[in-house]
Amino acid sequence: MADWKEEVFAKLETKLEAECRRLAGRIPYRTTNGVYQDDYVEKDISWWTNGFWPGILWQMYHATGKGLYRQAAETAERQLDKALHDFVGLHHDTGFMWLHSAVADYRLTGNEASRVRGLTAASVLAGRFNPVGGYLRAWNHDCVEPNEDCTGWIIVDSMMNIPLLYWASEVTKDPRFAHIATAHADTVRRTLVREDGSCGHIACLDPVTGELKTVLGGQGYGPGSSWSRGQSWIVYGFALSYRHTKDPKYLETAKRTANYFIANISLTDHIARCDFRQPADPDYLDTSASLCAACGLLEIAIHVDGAEKAMYRAHAEKIIRSTVEKHCNWAPAQDSIVQDCKVAYHNCDDQTDLIYADYFLLEAVLRLLDKDFLIW
Repeated sequence: MADWKEEVFAKLETKLEAECRRLAGRIPYRTTNGVYQDDYVEKDISWWTNGFWPGILWQMYHATGKGLYRQAAETAERQLDKALHDFVGLHHDTGFMWLHSAVADYRLTGNEASRVRGLTAASVLAGRFNPVGGYLRAWNHDCVEPNEDCTGWIIVDSMMNIPLLYWASEVTKDPRFAHIATAHADTVRRTLVREDGSCGHIACLDPVTGELKTVLGGQGYGPGSSWSRGQSWIVYGFALSYRHTKDPKYLETAKRTANYFIANISLTDHIARCDFRQPADPDYLDTSASLCAACGLLEIAIHVDGAEKAMYRAHAEKIIRSTVEKHCNWAPAQDSIVQDCKVAYHNCDDQTDLIYADYFLLEAVLRLLDKDFLIW
């Protein structure tokens, strides 16, 4: 009898090859009526999710050796050059965009042009560092409410972007990038991670003094709530910071926040609610949060032993199996795989599909099969 993980990967191969041929150079984000109608090359080349499609392609190229994935990934990488050249649309998410495109290319092929792209993106991210507050500024003013000053804002999503800085330090042998990454991680840990293992989404600091002013609910239900995808960014992000630094406080933070995540999803068939403290009705889910956390749990499992390793891996597998069995569309003629995501609790859409949920499903399955490579 075939292993369930191999069966899931076979489904992923069938679906992703069909999508790769159908997209023909476009970069997707989410579907409309089961079709990737919007091409983010044209719609918004600086959109923060634009790295996840080439990330899928590079993971598939590494796992299968099929040239069509490499060719499509290289096309997407070149298209993202416009975002670097335009510059003003970029913010804290350059890691999501170029770790999965240029840095992945460099790691797998040694392409020097990709190395330069990755270092340029890392320099853009490092340029957002506020040395007084010890943080990387999040969005630009055009990303928030009119007249809202976000100069001192940091968000939990940033923890998944700072591996770009660790990589830059590694390839340049220059510790400045890593110093920025660890200073920012320390500030996130101090301002957004709570004692019970939950986290907030947005910390507002005074950009002149670095003092914490308030914490906002952001994409969660409200201030003091617990947005599940933000929780998953924290789990995986601190686990990755431990991988790159070996600082034990980052592993402790990853485990504490992971245990909070596990305690909550254990009550809902291992699929996260959009916010762990949301009202009972409407009961929004977010499968993207579950799958990102699954990758984080598998990362933690690498760094622990015995019963802990088995526990984190077992919960990751439960998340993946529950998602695969109940929340996926495997029809090759339709776009997108993972269903029942949620952009934000108060977003006008109900449940939707999101390209990064597909990415995290693929990465998680490849991790279980030992067919992945380090993309972070």
